Amino acid sequence: MSETSAAPSSRRGPGKISPDAASALHGLVADGQTLAVGGFGLCGIPEALIAALRDSGAKDLTVISNNAGVDGFGLGMLLATRQIRKMISSYVGENKEFERQYLAGELELEFNPQGTLAERLRAGGAGIPAFFTATGYGTIVAEGKETREFDGKHYVLETALRADVSLVKAWKADTAGNLVFRKTARNFNPAVAMAGKVCVVEVEEIVEVGSIDPDQVHLPGIYVDRIVHNASPEKRIEQRTVRATA
Repeated sequence: MSETSAAPSSRRGPGKISPDAASALHGLVADGQTLAVGGFGLCGIPEALIAALRDSGAKDLTVISNNAGVDGFGLGMLLATRQIRKMISSYVGENKEFERQYLAGELELEFNPQGTLAERLRAGGAGIPAFFTATGYGTIVAEGKETREFDGKHYVLETALRADVSLVKAWKADTAGNLVFRKTARNFNPAVAMAGKVCVVEVEEIVEVGSIDPDQVHLPGIYVDRIVHNASPEKRIEQRTVRATA
């Protein structure tokens, strides 16, 4: 990890709040890094932090994320500016620019079954270097990977994922970084936060320490380095579906 992505001292103290997204990423992001980004489709994505990452100009990035946003929004903005060199993803079917770059050989792609991607991130955060899973055995997913048989069933060895910087979206944080996620926006975000050497979180509400019931904390503040307040995220709907009128 480069010097610019060393964990800031804020992880050990209360001064974690940054005035804006650009300040939250200042001194953390650099060319050639690996970043993990939370979200599922456009649900629970750190919109402001992704825009600030685009504006930082950091390039040759490897990005771990369930998907790559859509054209012109979310991680799709970083594809448009050609800042992403490689994606480690599960589903990328909603992004035409992603498709174009991949088929043209301009973008590297490491596909993962969705559950495998989640477990690779969880393992990275838990300090587990690798694990065996039956998912993907006998398919292209297993090519070039070690396989073993346990109790008559075949498994594929998958390695953990770690990131230089994690970008996460939560609903609420206290000033110590304890997080609460809202409903399905929780998705990949906790695992992404834990897998990062440094974690930056975008939240809609910041409260004082003690305001969140300890039993309601979804992710402890020990995993959070910097917090940025975004009270009014856009929250686009990826595919709006409505009932036909009578």
